[in-house]
This record gives sequence, C-alpha cells and structure tokens, in this order.
Amino acid sequence: MPRQSQNMAYAGGFSNPPVVSAQAFRAAMNAMARPGRIEDITGAIPPDGISVAAGSLLLTLCDPETGVYLAPDVDSEALRCWLSFHTGAPIVAAEQADFVLGSWAALMPLDRFRIGTPEYPDRSATLIVEVPAFGAPNAVLSGPGIKDTAKMALPELEALQNNAMLYPLGMDFFFTCGAQLAALPRSTQINAET
Repeated sequence: MPRQSQNMAYAGGFSNPPVVSAQAFRAAMNAMARPGRIEDITGAIPPDGISVAAGSLLLTLCDPETGVYLAPDVDSEALRCWLSFHTGAPIVAAEQADFVLGSWAALMPLDRFRIGTPEYPDRSATLIVEVPAFGAPNAVLSGPGIKDTAKMALPELEALQNNAMLYPLGMDFFFTCGAQLAALPRSTQINAET
C-alpha cells in the first residue's frame, strides 16, 4: 500500500473511542427506536465518498465478525483500508453481508441481501443508505417506537413496504446524510403520504 494511502487509513477514527463510540451507538439506537426521527451522529472522518454519519455508523457497528458489502458507488481502496484498520471488518459479497453501504440505486436489487431465517431472524443485513438530503416526507410510518404516526422521506415506498411485509424477517435500514441519520426497522409499517 502506498504511504499516503496507508496514512489515510490510520486517520479519521474516533478521537476518544470509548466516549465517541458510545455517543454514536446511542444516536444509532435512538434512531432505530424512533423510526423516522433524524439524529445527529459524528466522530468519524471517513475517506472521501461517504458521509460522516455513514463512517461513524460503520466504526460503531462493525468489528472483525461482521462482514461489510460496499456498493460500487462507494467502494474504494481508501475506504477498504480505513474500514479494515479501524474495525477489522472483512469486505464480503452482498449475499454474505451483515452491513451494507451505498446509495439506494447502487444497492439494487435488494433481494440479494440476507433477510434472516425463521429460527434466526436477526441474521439479516442492515443497510446503510447514503441519501443526498432528508427531503420532504413521502411516507407515513406507524408501529413500534412511534406514538401515532411519523413522517419520513424514503427513496422507494414499494420496496420498503415489501420488506416490512416479511416481518419478523427482513432488513433494517439506516439513511445517512452529512452528520445525520434516520432509521427504518423492518417492524415499521409504511403508507404513502397523501
């Protein structure tokens, strides 16, 4: 590995890992517990091409036991080295991934990612979807963690509704932009905003 790439791999991790990773983990869990709510998440300075939120999530959730799939739009030698150095997580094929990163378009088709099994529904993939912005809501959410309803901008309603119909199987989603994230667990029901 060239020296410059090697130096970039070492940089950008959590400045105080025990404290910053705990803060990032809390933000991720708060987002998952309250679908549609936008949370701030910082701490990582990932290589160019992915957001601070996505990088912070990867450093928080990944370890040597969790396989990561990088979609073609975010995959780079710099990101692979950075992720390997800071988490030890192996880069794997889409079908084997515990965590997945990329834009919505680059992650298609969704049916190649794991949805768990009846015996082990937790053995499913969590998708970290990079979005350009948290735009105007096009979906109304209901279910666990939502008092009445919540509203959220989603990239494609039908695919996410189909995922929710698989519950307790299915994938969980984080949507990341800049230093913010929102989550959509598989247990959330999704209807079109009218």
